Amino acid sequence: MAVEMKIPAVGESITEVTIAQWLKQDGDYVELDEIIVELETDKATQEFPVEASGILRIKAQEGDTVEIGALIAEIEEGEQPSGDSSAPKAEEKSSSASSEGPKATGEVKDMAVPQVGESITEVTLSNWLKQDGDFVELDEEICELESDKATFEFPAEAQGILRHVAQEGDTIEIGGVLAKIEVMEGNAPAAKEPATAETTSASASSSNGSGSYAEGHPSPVAAKILAEKGISPESVKGTGVGGRITKEDAEKAQKPAAKAAAKEASAPQVAGERSQERKKMSGMRKTIARRLVEVKNETAMLTTFNEVDMKPVMDLRKQYKEMFKEKYEVGLGFMSFFAKACSIALQEWPAVNAFIDGNEMVYNNYVDISIAVSTPKGLVVPVIRNAEKLSFSEIEKEVVRLAKLGRDGKLSIEDMQGGTFTMTNGGIFGSMLSTPIINAPQSAILGMHNIVERPVAINGQVEIRPIMYLALSYDHRVIDGKESVSFLYRVKELLEDPARMLLSI
Repeated sequence: MAVEMKIPAVGESITEVTIAQWLKQDGDYVELDEIIVELETDKATQEFPVEASGILRIKAQEGDTVEIGALIAEIEEGEQPSGDSSAPKAEEKSSSASSEGPKATGEVKDMAVPQVGESITEVTLSNWLKQDGDFVELDEEICELESDKATFEFPAEAQGILRHVAQEGDTIEIGGVLAKIEVMEGNAPAAKEPATAETTSASASSSNGSGSYAEGHPSPVAAKILAEKGISPESVKGTGVGGRITKEDAEKAQKPAAKAAAKEASAPQVAGERSQERKKMSGMRKTIARRLVEVKNETAMLTTFNEVDMKPVMDLRKQYKEMFKEKYEVGLGFMSFFAKACSIALQEWPAVNAFIDGNEMVYNNYVDISIAVSTPKGLVVPVIRNAEKLSFSEIEKEVVRLAKLGRDGKLSIEDMQGGTFTMTNGGIFGSMLSTPIINAPQSAILGMHNIVERPVAINGQVEIRPIMYLALSYDHRVIDGKESVSFLYRVKELLEDPARMLLSI
């Protein structure tokens, strides 16, 4: 008798799910309540347990989108097939395996790119940490994957011999196969014995003579980088073991200028070197470029401007910054003033904190502020959660924490998911004015700029004041002109009289 496995109701308004990953193979014997598949909706990923013990027969494939109530598998009920080794035999086999080393099982495990976050459809293989043919342990890190938001390490899902399928620099879709592991049982192979005196002597004589084999030979990654640069390995000095050319050597290598050709040319030459360098776009840069173009094409985006007199904030910082740092062990920066002002204004003008989902407007009753952080790999936007409930010191500590993680390349997907509103500070690079692009699916972004002393009229008198221009880019489909202008003016009002933020007026 076969038990049908159908998609259960998983939440209100959800009419279909996607088969994200089968955790068991077709034909496997499964136990009651054992997790066999991961189902993915537009809101979450859920595990689905088996409803009976027996042989699994899969009816829907990974990546298929199926409706609620649809059949995805059948379970042929029955006892576990005989032929399995008894416990004593298993122990005997284990003991034998430990003495003889690992043995092949005949199983080959596909290593597929997992689901790494909302809206991420592809990743780039940035670096193999293990070479093709290496023996790897279960959960050992084998490669680094890079998305438009973060770089993360990918662990082996089985013990055995690693076989590369994708190459460094390749862009792979979620679910695509990166590598295969020829599964092996038993302990890891013993480390190679130290070289004998005879071998050592031969190695020494080789190094004293014409050099070892490794000398002048690039690693696979270094060879790829040198080929992209158009540089011959012969012109690069290796710093690796035995003179091998490493990845770092290849990245530092520069193409020699064609001086001989310049000397032979009869026509007058332009002074200085005229050269070009081509670098392959990283996966993060390509994804950022694609998403920015999508935002420009899919939103009715425009920008409104205002200016804010920063003297009240600067005076307040000057007066209390030492006491603030002494008490909270963090500096009092401008970001906490802007985050607090925006949190208040967003609650007063909720449309600026909303977004479009299909044919519906979604209004957030909390404020998660994304802050743009420049890193060596590109711009990332980690999120300050529930900014409306945080104090100045809590905001400053969170800004410092996220910025450090960004610079060190250690931001996780969770650090950057969500966000209802974004702030970006181009002023730290000297920007006077800009029109920032919305961070989709959000509906607005505040651009902060450099502070410049300018003459302004104060009570009929001309005074020199530190002025900052503010820019609010917004999606006109969600936010009307009145709301955008009123929001930005409210931010200006709170910054020019910071006591309002403390008194909530």
